[in-house]
Amino acid sequence: MSKEAIVRRMTIEDLDQVMDVEYASFRSPWRKADILHDLINNPFSDYLVIEKGDRVIGYCGTWTVVEAAQITNIAIHPDERGQGYSVQLFQRMLKYLRLKGATELTLEVRKSNHVAQRLYERFGMKPVGVRKNYYQDDGEDAIVMWVEL
Repeated sequence: MSKEAIVRRMTIEDLDQVMDVEYASFRSPWRKADILHDLINNPFSDYLVIEKGDRVIGYCGTWTVVEAAQITNIAIHPDERGQGYSVQLFQRMLKYLRLKGATELTLEVRKSNHVAQRLYERFGMKPVGVRKNYYQDDGEDAIVMWVEL
């Protein structure tokens, strides 16, 4: 029987496993140094991980300035997708941001990533714009989504 997944704050000890998720999930992954910088030196940054057993299977990062929060990255390891973990993680991050005093949330998502767009729509996020040629690896447009918290 598998253990239930838990969501908790990310620690430095999680970084290698978070990078495993990052590299398995994205064509243009963030650098380890950038996530480490956010974790240690960026007072506007917050990260949560979702853990199953002793393995980090996903994470979510945000930047919050005054009351405006932005999802910087969110990913579930490809081996663990389709089981509701992204819903659990996103729900917990929204709760965390509300407790922190954020009143709005934005993010960018690939125009072709309909699965992620549907997830965000479940939480009331609406498309509010397009960033042309946003993704450096292939020039794909990003859909900007927004919700009032």
